[in-house]
Amino acid sequence: MKFKDYYETLGVARDASTDDIKKAYRKLAHQYHPDISKDPQGEEKFKEVNAAYKTLKDAELRKAYDELGRHSAGENFQPPPDWASHFSQAGMGGFSTADFAAAGGFEGIDLSDLFEELARTRGTQPGGFGGTPRGSRAGSHGQPAPRPGQDFEVAARISLQEAAQGTMLELNLEMPEYDASGHLRRVPHTFKARIPKGVVDGQKMRLPGKGGKGFHGGKDGDLYLTISLKPDPLFRPSEHDLYLDLPVTPWEAALGTTVAVPTLEGPVSLKIPAGTPGGRKMRLSGKGLPKPKEGQGDLFVMIQIAVPKDLTEPEKELYQALAEASQFNPRLHFSRPAGQQ
Repeated sequence: MKFKDYYETLGVARDASTDDIKKAYRKLAHQYHPDISKDPQGEEKFKEVNAAYKTLKDAELRKAYDELGRHSAGENFQPPPDWASHFSQAGMGGFSTADFAAAGGFEGIDLSDLFEELARTRGTQPGGFGGTPRGSRAGSHGQPAPRPGQDFEVAARISLQEAAQGTMLELNLEMPEYDASGHLRRVPHTFKARIPKGVVDGQKMRLPGKGGKGFHGGKDGDLYLTISLKPDPLFRPSEHDLYLDLPVTPWEAALGTTVAVPTLEGPVSLKIPAGTPGGRKMRLSGKGLPKPKEGQGDLFVMIQIAVPKDLTEPEKELYQALAEASQFNPRLHFSRPAGQQ
């Protein structure tokens, strides 16, 4: 039998925690998802990642896997002599100790299939891997244990306005499912998902039962939507706050003025005090994105001094007159002796 290094498949250490294994699986499952991956071997890698995760996420299966020892991926190996007792006692797949001997031990058996069978029937093993899994019907009747469907994760791209107001998305996905023969196939699924107002970039939403189909009466998996906000021409979101660059003319900044500032709810008036420097941040309270329960984030207006590129002759004359009359020197501090405040 060829060894499969499940830890290497998921890219985690052998002492990785269950959370680390789950995080690694979600990342790789998304990377090699048949609807996303451009890798020609993506579907096969997706299957390998699933097989590794199904084994390592289960404490008892992981223990049985670790008992196989350390080997190089693809290396031909034989499990320890007493390891077959896990299967002969449980009656997995109809095998007995004599069956293993007649078949040359584990030769020709795929490691993934072996652990798949172990997961299905471990509950029938007296004193073995810890009894029947929750919800399993395996036992004295020899029925296969229910297995939950696979969880999946997809990106949901929405606009800033949709994040502010909430929206209904129609998702058309081709999700991988295993048929009765165990072959992976893509099955189209269409369903709607309500996106509540106040979601932020990177937020995950769980849609229970919208993932892969369960086996033998097991519940369906979940679908996780990762919110991705489309770039907005005006606003930059940061959690529930928004940032806006506000260009003002040199004379508006120097003399002060009131300007109309766009917000998600429409324009509002903002007073620019006289002598406002470029780069100043001004806050409009409650003009950001709504928060899930109550309240809203803020809108931060960043003052940008806008200088005209093409001047008319009268404008040039006015600027020249200002330059001659003004004593203002923004670089005066450059001429101070070193260390002097």
